[in-house]
Amino acid sequence: MIRTLRRHLPATGEDRGSVTVELAILAPALLLLLGALILAGRVQVAAGAVEQAARSAARDASLARTPDQARGAAAAAADRELTAAGITCTTTAVSVDVTGFGAPLGQDAVVRVAVGCTVSMADLAIPGLPGSRTMSAEGISPLDTFRSR
Repeated sequence: MIRTLRRHLPATGEDRGSVTVELAILAPALLLLLGALILAGRVQVAAGAVEQAARSAARDASLARTPDQARGAAAAAADRELTAAGITCTTTAVSVDVTGFGAPLGQDAVVRVAVGCTVSMADLAIPGLPGSRTMSAEGISPLDTFRSR
């Protein structure tokens, strides 16, 4: 009976160094997994910040009296929101659709603002990772129906 058990159980001397080999094999995979989690978190935070910037920019643009003021207010609001969120964009694009300012009084109208932000991912140093990712979002805010435009 004892001989049978000894045949099925590994000898203690034969396993020497196996933990080191397992660690050497698993460490790169675990580091890549950690890097992927950091990347996913950064993308999610940046996407949320861009969405918030678009909403805020549309709201500020809808409060302006003229199309030119709306464009300026939208750009300033988008920059303010992205800075407050700690997002550093390599390029930022703010597009404001002010056609609603031409609608007659009493008619529903909106202001649309599209915000785009290119976020650099170069500092993560994960093999095969693109150098940057562009996030974009659109915000819509109604104009006051009975306020002069």
